[in-house]
Amino acid sequence: MDNPQQETGQIEQREEHVSRDPGMQMDFADVAKAIGARLISFQGASSSINTVCSSVCIDSRQVVPGAFFVALVGTIQDGHRYVGAAFAAGAIAAMVARSCFEDPTLDLVYQAREARGLLLVVEDTLRGLQQAAAYYLTQFPGLLRIGITGSSGKTTTKEITASIISKEQPVIMNQGNLNSETGLPLSVFMVRPQHRVGIFEMGMNRVGEIGELAQILKPHIALITNIGSAHIGILGSKQAIAQEKKGIFSAFSGNEQALIPEDEPYRDFLAEGIKGRVCFYGPRSFEELEDLHDRGLEGIDLKWEGKPVHCRLSGKHNIRNLVSALAIVREVPVSSKAIREGLESVQPLFGRSEILRGSVTVIQDCYNANPESMQEAIAFCDRLDWQGRRIYVIGSMLELGSASLEAHAGLGRALAASKADWICFFGSETQDAAAALEQVRIAQGQALGFSYTDRFSCLSQMLTNQIQPGDLVLLKGSRACGLERLTDVVLAVHAARAGYENV
Repeated sequence: MDNPQQETGQIEQREEHVSRDPGMQMDFADVAKAIGARLISFQGASSSINTVCSSVCIDSRQVVPGAFFVALVGTIQDGHRYVGAAFAAGAIAAMVARSCFEDPTLDLVYQAREARGLLLVVEDTLRGLQQAAAYYLTQFPGLLRIGITGSSGKTTTKEITASIISKEQPVIMNQGNLNSETGLPLSVFMVRPQHRVGIFEMGMNRVGEIGELAQILKPHIALITNIGSAHIGILGSKQAIAQEKKGIFSAFSGNEQALIPEDEPYRDFLAEGIKGRVCFYGPRSFEELEDLHDRGLEGIDLKWEGKPVHCRLSGKHNIRNLVSALAIVREVPVSSKAIREGLESVQPLFGRSEILRGSVTVIQDCYNANPESMQEAIAFCDRLDWQGRRIYVIGSMLELGSASLEAHAGLGRALAASKADWICFFGSETQDAAAALEQVRIAQGQALGFSYTDRFSCLSQMLTNQIQPGDLVLLKGSRACGLERLTDVVLAVHAARAGYENV
């Protein structure tokens, strides 16, 4: 794999590291000047210095003719080993690190000369990629740039926002979770002259990353969804998480808009010292918004300016995401008609509160997990008016560091108080949840059934033996658990795929 920056084994966001849309004008001489790179061209390559670039990518296997390949250096792989392959696949230019350029064993000059390609030589290729993306954005001064970060809800808020704004203006946004130190720059290179609004989520896996991403995007409108426990294993405390997320405002110069949840415990800290306008948002912030309520599996109902609206997303957490999106689009602004149509047309995302109905109903909420989102998923299922059994399949919560034991123990206690009829724990970290649940069960004389395994084959068999028609099955765990694989188990046991409806 040619994306060494992502191979840590603990990252929940899975990214496709290439922007494929053709038609990107790229003047490599100007790019080199802007980022302080040394530009090396060879006979026959001069015509490619100012050209249409088909894509920017960091994986040589994704190179198409006309691509710009950036060789990243990571802990496992070194992209410089694949520069020759990138040129052979049709790349017109490659960004390389000076230390590797000077390494005679790599022979990068020979590879570029043979392909009549360009070389941009920089000190650090990750930094070079980010600087090139920031420069690329300056070519679009009319683009309204929107940034979204937070411990959870980023992607759904982005999707709702885009669904609304795109009813009236051409929108560009990150695809999937291209939101990291490499993903955001690649997303930026997808901007085209026809776009009027860019909506970009920002994620993090290390200290200082949000601030770096803000320097690339320089958002006009920046929103924080919440401060939770996701990545507490990296940052150590919620205070540190709030400090990191606050970095989204660090590129403000005075006229930008900061949007902060009105009920966020860290709201005053997040608002302090911002060089721009601050707005606290929440359900009470909108005079136009009425009768907002969660209808369980049926979605969310509301009235906007007196007219009824139905959104297919489910759960109180999606009410928060919906309100976050409304806070953004009010600043754009867009019409009431676009708001109503956008909310009604937004679709559930893969692994994020997807509801699959059949003889067994599956809630597939397994794209990520932290203590807050676990509690929300359990509460959502408990609130449902459900006549059958409730089976909760709970996977490990990762990236919690030293907080993992107590977080999982708290999860076990919450599950003991839930309406679950059976609980399947999966992953070594959930042993602490199972132990806590067992303590409560013994102390209170409960008959709640549960099982534990760290082998997926055993988990699959447990679920196969347990489920019955009429059951509600919750799949909730960190992305690395891959609990979505169990959906096929349910389908195979009780119905053909055609019998399921994604609501």
